[in-house]
Amino acid sequence: MKQVTSVLIVGVGGQGTLLASRLLGNAMLSAGCDVKVSEVHGMSQRGGSVVTYVRYGEEVASPIIEEGGADYILAFEQLEAARFLPWLKNGGEIIANSQTIDPMPVITGAAHYPQDLIQKIRERGVTITDVDALSLAEEAGSSKAVNVVLIGVLAKRMHLPYEAWVKTIRETVPQKFVEMNLKAFDLGYQK
Repeated sequence: MKQVTSVLIVGVGGQGTLLASRLLGNAMLSAGCDVKVSEVHGMSQRGGSVVTYVRYGEEVASPIIEEGGADYILAFEQLEAARFLPWLKNGGEIIANSQTIDPMPVITGAAHYPQDLIQKIRERGVTITDVDALSLAEEAGSSKAVNVVLIGVLAKRMHLPYEAWVKTIRETVPQKFVEMNLKAFDLGYQK
């Protein structure tokens, strides 16, 4: 069986998960990989979950990642990291933004946001890297660059040269946002 890497990107509507999946997919395409991407939007317009499957390798049959099949979970929010934990394969890694975004039941008072989620995931023996991506994005120039900060963290673990990522950002992001996104990528890459 040919080696395929599976990355599950999870977040809340409006966080830029779709751009993150495009950056990852385009970077791997430029490296000569077969890439399959599938997006599940859910109630993204209302702050609901957005899930993107990105699979790449020599030959990829399907974009879908089954439970227990993700090499990496890139979580844009803590609760999303916990929610999609069953999709992580044994020995996989979660890269999680330390930010919390209250879902509708918490906003309406019908539920409470779970406390210490990252620590609880870590206590289960899962490798999880938590990053204050929001602060790094703001340092880069925009709170909307959380997605590119997290791609930078993930990129450090990929077998692709730094320059290939820079080229992909330059080719994928609108021109007026390139420099800010390159800075956000660098800040994540340094983590």
